[in-house]
Amino acid sequence: MASGDHELARELAQEAGLLLLALRAEAVAAGTDPDELRKAGDRQSHEFLIEQLAARRPADAVLSEEGIDDKARLAADRVWIVDPLDGTREFGMAGRSDWAVHVALWERATGLAAGAVALPAQGRVLSTPAPGHNPGDGHEPLRLVVSQSRAPQLVKDVAAKIGAELVPCGSAGAKVATVVTGETDAYLHAGGFYEWDTAAPAAVARAAGFHVSRIDGSPVSYNRDDPLLPDILVCRPALAGLLLEAIREVTHAN
Repeated sequence: MASGDHELARELAQEAGLLLLALRAEAVAAGTDPDELRKAGDRQSHEFLIEQLAARRPADAVLSEEGIDDKARLAADRVWIVDPLDGTREFGMAGRSDWAVHVALWERATGLAAGAVALPAQGRVLSTPAPGHNPGDGHEPLRLVVSQSRAPQLVKDVAAKIGAELVPCGSAGAKVATVVTGETDAYLHAGGFYEWDTAAPAAVARAAGFHVSRIDGSPVSYNRDDPLLPDILVCRPALAGLLLEAIREVTHAN
């Protein structure tokens, strides 16, 4: 990993977030249509991140939600995986703070090597590296963070199985942030999304000592030919066994 990759991920996520905050404030003042604001946010944040990475890490490949997927990345040893605006829907809604900017670096030798999740409307950035610590055993009852508008049935079934409370939240990055900061105990998703939705949050969670896996317990891998990622589990390590077993029971998996 090049010197300063952690710092660069944090800096770019934070600066893109500030750009989005300014854009949002201007749009609100001008009475801009929310859909136009969302489109402008996706585009401007993407352009900023791509320009910065091209200038500062010109030899690296980039996979962005808003860009064309250049398959040359599959042969690259270093790939930045970015979501310029995670939670576009929430970004366009007045008063919502549960949206984020994701910047992650994948390396062939080590997997996720650096990452940052900026939560601009909350005034914070979570990033690697993070000191290892004991995330603890969790709340009583356990708190599972879920989509505010479309919680997967699997999450509802697991919550019922273990007597957990469902906590609604917006973007994937904002959800993982609630786990890392101790507001919730786990993020379980099986509705399908893409690598850019989770690369930076997964990097941050792992660095902070949290469990990250697919819902069958297998590792989550990145920079694959198809960036579709079906599911993920991010939780306090002490709860991984309980949650994986509950998932197996409600899905009738062997």
